Amino acid sequence: MKDFITKLNKIFDNRLRLGIMSILLVNDDADFNRLKTMLEATDGNLASHLRALEKEGYIKVHKQFVGRKPNTTYEVTAPGRRAFSEHLDALEKILNTSRAELSSEDE
Repeated sequence: MKDFITKLNKIFDNRLRLGIMSILLVNDDADFNRLKTMLEATDGNLASHLRALEKEGYIKVHKQFVGRKPNTTYEVTAPGRRAFSEHLDALEKILNTSRAELSSEDE
């Protein structure tokens, strides 16, 4: 199981970053307010986690004006999609290994 743990990506350890990536992977994009509402996050907390993902190159930021109001949307990049998929694969292997060990203990 130690090999699986080393394959986990530390950038996704935080629940907000995990949530951001999950939301963006099932949607083409999402704006700041939608992410904030869905994740029940504060402006500052969400912004800092979005910046961390952007710095890694895992999300792309689009800023525009809708009418006179600024609107910021986010989308997952190809490297972000790949990194998150690898992270989920590692989590799945850890869970499957743990379940198998629990099942064998029950027998």
